[in-house]
Amino acid sequence: MPIAGKGMLLTSMDIDAAHEAEFNRWYDREHLEERVAIDGFLEARRYVAHDGKPKYLSLYSTTDFEVHDSAAYRKALASQTDWSKANIARFKNMIRSVARITISRGVGRGAALGIIRLRPPEGGADRLRIALGELLDPAKQDGIISMHLIEGDPMLSRPLTEDAATSSPGAGDWFVLIDGTDVGAVAANATRLTDNAALKPLVIASGVYRLLFDLAKSDLPRG
Repeated sequence: MPIAGKGMLLTSMDIDAAHEAEFNRWYDREHLEERVAIDGFLEARRYVAHDGKPKYLSLYSTTDFEVHDSAAYRKALASQTDWSKANIARFKNMIRSVARITISRGVGRGAALGIIRLRPPEGGADRLRIALGELLDPAKQDGIISMHLIEGDPMLSRPLTEDAATSSPGAGDWFVLIDGTDVGAVAANATRLTDNAALKPLVIASGVYRLLFDLAKSDLPRG
């Protein structure tokens, strides 16, 4: 499978221009490395929007879904640095999804990523998964490296804030991820899916992002 592991954390957010330089410095110099160092985390990728909202997107792959409810992950969340706390407090339009990787086809990762957010109909998850399984075939699409489906868990995707108990209809949303060689190929393939008559009523949002930084567990300093 092109995505390592079976679980994924997806986060996306906006940041005010006044704090953007520090936000990017923090992500590149501290945050990704801290997260990838957690037991069970395998790799992380962060992106900036070519055409999409929120502006920034990160994907964290884990050995399995249960890592996101593990003691190691809870300990990391409870021991954030002051730098982390300051930057997290500035997030706007935050999206957070703890998800299972249920479809992952192709080989490798692309420099561009398409993302389509879907809301499964009540009682229709199995049918939707089968339908997407027939559509997510990178071998048939020029410029597409790999295609994936991640399915958000409604409980673990709740915000890590004081309003975490608030019900969110989007906490169980699904995301189609399209890895490609350039934004044009990815955008065309995303449109193929969002214009699909069966999928169109389920689409919440879509966008195209450019890769900024990729970090794997094997990249971390030894010591």
